[in-house]
Amino acid sequence: MPSLNPSGSSLKALLAKVPAETPILMLNLLRFNAQAQYPTGSGHSPCSGREAYGRYSVVAGQKVAEAGGNVRLQARALHALIAPEDEQWDQMLVVAYPSVQAFLNMLAQEDYKAATVHRTAALMDSRLVCTTEVK
Repeated sequence: MPSLNPSGSSLKALLAKVPAETPILMLNLLRFNAQAQYPTGSGHSPCSGREAYGRYSVVAGQKVAEAGGNVRLQARALHALIAPEDEQWDQMLVVAYPSVQAFLNMLAQEDYKAATVHRTAALMDSRLVCTTEVK
């Protein structure tokens, strides 16, 4: 079953496991739809999943920067060597945030929430893993 957006319970679990002021790195694994799957009547012009993700990324990039974060690494996935056969990814991102709270505050912003229609339309499947840097 595809995983596209964090659930309320997964966000609560994040806060229960990771103190709100902890700096984090969010690992994003992305598999794109060939054609973006916008809701009927959304008014968005047809495009590829990658193009729809680009639409989302314009707003998300601004919001990440406003939250004090930055994209640490963005890469095109070539082949998963250790993974179930059906778990292949197209792109990987690592995004740094100064804290869990900064990440959650970003998710709550109305213009960010509005942009997620593009992310959801773009993706066939995804993973979002909260990590912290080992020093």
